[in-house]
Amino acid sequence: MSPDPIIDDDNPEWTDADFARAQTADTLPPEVLAAFPRTARGAEAKVSVAISADVVRSFQAAGADWESRIDEVLRKAIAG
Repeated sequence: MSPDPIIDDDNPEWTDADFARAQTADTLPPEVLAAFPRTARGAEAKVSVAISADVVRSFQAAGADWESRIDEVLRKAIAG
């Protein structure tokens, strides 16, 4: 049996009209984006990805900037 839904009048469920009016973060003024540094990345947003543990260990063994180096390798791969 599912629990009763929580109704929050201060934060109602979005309607189709709400979604139609929604805008991406890149339309916000810079001072608003600056208030949310972890979400104001625009086109450079980060995502999580599953990478084999042995690959991660290999990059980690070569230094602390291992995530940046993986990103660099992947960028080179997509550049052709």
